[in-house]
Amino acid sequence: MQTKSANFLLSSELEWEKPGQGLTRQIMGYDGQLMLVKVKFEKGAIGYVHEHFHSQATYVVSGKFEVMINGEKKILEAGDGFYIEPDVPHGAVCLEEGILIDTFSPMRQDFLK
Repeated sequence: MQTKSANFLLSSELEWEKPGQGLTRQIMGYDGQLMLVKVKFEKGAIGYVHEHFHSQATYVVSGKFEVMINGEKKILEAGDGFYIEPDVPHGAVCLEEGILIDTFSPMRQDFLK
């Protein structure tokens, strides 16, 4: 398995993966300590509640999302962000089509082929 991405990653040249219904993602850069991922959500798409050992910080590029972290829910829009500690249950429902930028530390090996 590759342990780091290329230095430059052009969105127009990267394939989109389909991790779930109404979701697509592009891996935008990574090494063993960090990963950047762009995720497109269709309206009504669900990022089902899950947890992982990675720290995660996410930026809302566009759209509107109901985000749940450890039982607490908030509505987030473009320009907002959120942080998730390791091993904390979290999920999101897309209220208006949008894009999230997720960062993970360490990288999500499970996202790599």
